[in-house]
Amino acid sequence: MPDPTPLVRTKGLTLGYGADLASRVCPPVSVSVAPGQVLAVIGANGTGKSTFLRAVAGLLPPLAGSVQTFGRPVDERAAWFRAYTAMLLDEDSYLPALTVREHLLLTARGHGVKGVSDLVSDLVAEFGLTDRQHAIPTALSSGQRRRLLLSAVFVRPRKLLLLDEPEQRLDSGMRDRLAQRLVAERAAGGGVVMATHDPVLVRRSATAAVLLTEDGVTRHSPEDGARAIEAL
Repeated sequence: MPDPTPLVRTKGLTLGYGADLASRVCPPVSVSVAPGQVLAVIGANGTGKSTFLRAVAGLLPPLAGSVQTFGRPVDERAAWFRAYTAMLLDEDSYLPALTVREHLLLTARGHGVKGVSDLVSDLVAEFGLTDRQHAIPTALSSGQRRRLLLSAVFVRPRKLLLLDEPEQRLDSGMRDRLAQRLVAERAAGGGVVMATHDPVLVRRSATAAVLLTEDGVTRHSPEDGARAIEAL
């Protein structure tokens, strides 16, 4: 029987970078993400999409409300959280002295993945990095570094993916592959929370969308969410 516990649940989650509600940068958000769901967090720049993801990742305490992952208060230092959660939030989250292949092998082995060599070969091919797998990150283009970071997410075991604008600097072909990956994540029973500006990605991979505005939060179908992005 499937576990009914949501992978993510927020209740009135209110966020900011000061000490009180006067510093609020994100309206109160109440959402639930179950296994097999992909939630697209959408809105204009400055409405708190990345801030919301940082709170779900346990990197920013709320001003009010609560956030839980896997039925527990979020704790990014806890072994259970790190074992079940993979995220792409930081553009500089790579190891500069390691090649692309070394980076992915270390990430996979560090998380106890078996058959790592074949898995890494498959990922570098899927994300168009085969010819650059022996290069260090600073020798890559910005688009190639983005693909390295996405590969490092997908090389990990996980139940929950947190992605901040994963479509950045990807061409249309790579965006198609990303959408396919997210659909596969859903089919495998994983959950995804992603901030995005890409209406096509929302249409193709999301199961729901939440629109953040200065006035509040509204929930949408993927199609309506995509249209909301196009209208921004």
